[in-house]
Amino acid sequence: MKKLFLLLAAPAMLILASCGGTKNEEATTTLPGMMETTINVNGNKLSIMVPDSTKGKLEVVEQSWGATEIKVGKEFQISVTEGEGDVALTKSDIAGNDVNKFKRFVKDEPTLLFWESEITQPEYHFYTIVKAGNASYVIEDIKGEIFNEKGAQTMIDAAKTLKAKDAAKPNA
Repeated sequence: MKKLFLLLAAPAMLILASCGGTKNEEATTTLPGMMETTINVNGNKLSIMVPDSTKGKLEVVEQSWGATEIKVGKEFQISVTEGEGDVALTKSDIAGNDVNKFKRFVKDEPTLLFWESEITQPEYHFYTIVKAGNASYVIEDIKGEIFNEKGAQTMIDAAKTLKAKDAAKPNA
């Protein structure tokens, strides 16, 4: 009888233990080859995953116009700005660009545009809106470098990890 009880109790205890946690806990998102870094955007403390040091030197620059730019080498360059964003307006701008000719959307979602364009060779760009804490942020690639599809996807994956950091709590 004891063996039967133990046989049934062990799985029940594992199930109950896995259901623990609170609503306020956020799952930590980890991506292979990435590390978490803390940034400030318009006075808000945030965390985001970026490529680790094997990909290049991490540079974080808070721009005077409110954007925070994050660069790791030439293949990871994003800009994070607080704001609601406007996917429809951005879509219109993409289609109307006479220099960087629009080719196709890789992804066209309510909060994400990922597209291929070309000046002299194919290049990929993205624009996404991410909610972190009580604010929304526009994250996009920094224009200038030419990103391939895989590189742009890596930046999109990183953008999805943006989350608000809790303010430091004073010691009681």
